[in-house]
Amino acid sequence: MSTTPVLEVRNLVKTFTLHTVDGRTVSSLRGVDLDVAAGEHVALAGSSGAGKSSLLRCVHRTYLPDAGTVTLHTDAGPVALTALADRALARLRARDLGYVSQFLAAPPRTGPHELVAAAARRRGLDRDTAGEAAAAALRRLALDEALWDVDCGVLSGGERQRVNLAAATVRPPRLLLLDEPVSALDPANRERALELIASLSGAGVAVLAVFHDADAMSRLATRVVELRDGRVARAGSPSEVLGVMA
Repeated sequence: MSTTPVLEVRNLVKTFTLHTVDGRTVSSLRGVDLDVAAGEHVALAGSSGAGKSSLLRCVHRTYLPDAGTVTLHTDAGPVALTALADRALARLRARDLGYVSQFLAAPPRTGPHELVAAAARRRGLDRDTAGEAAAAALRRLALDEALWDVDCGVLSGGERQRVNLAAATVRPPRLLLLDEPVSALDPANRERALELIASLSGAGVAVLAVFHDADAMSRLATRVVELRDGRVARAGSPSEVLGVMA
């Protein structure tokens, strides 16, 4: 595994104002520092509300942090995601920054094969090669071929999760963010998904993930970072961190 930094997070701070309550401010992240190297799988652990999903969304720039920096190292050099213009960010997401949430966002009347093939084209594959790569990705996650041209909106939750994962990994990006990517999967499909995620380290992909499942973290993570009250409480191997948390 390379020690080349792919992601650098420094002093990240994020707060939310509860306008629907009484205007109070809630702190989600309180000065988080984190690095993820090429080929490394870092799992975020911690109780609900510890800041795990907020950290992922700040890295993806779904949320804008109040302070701190998020830097993605690309072939063209370091890019400050927190200061990037929206169009440049969209291009970077298409090529180098993937995000898999629990839910699939698909354009209307778009089938799984077209959705995954479009992701492959955005990452540089020509149309024919992208179509072949999409088919291979969907087969690897055992999505029934009869569903490949069905509107994604009618798929089950587990089917949508598999399409989401296929689109994110069809030609893996430099950095992949995973937010509970297997929560709706049955045991057989969960195993397929975990095997796919495990293979990403060998491809040099940097992975930052949230799993509430200690077994998944133990199997996949090269390092576990525990967040507590918006801060890094401890970091280490899965056995070191999960053993203390158990």
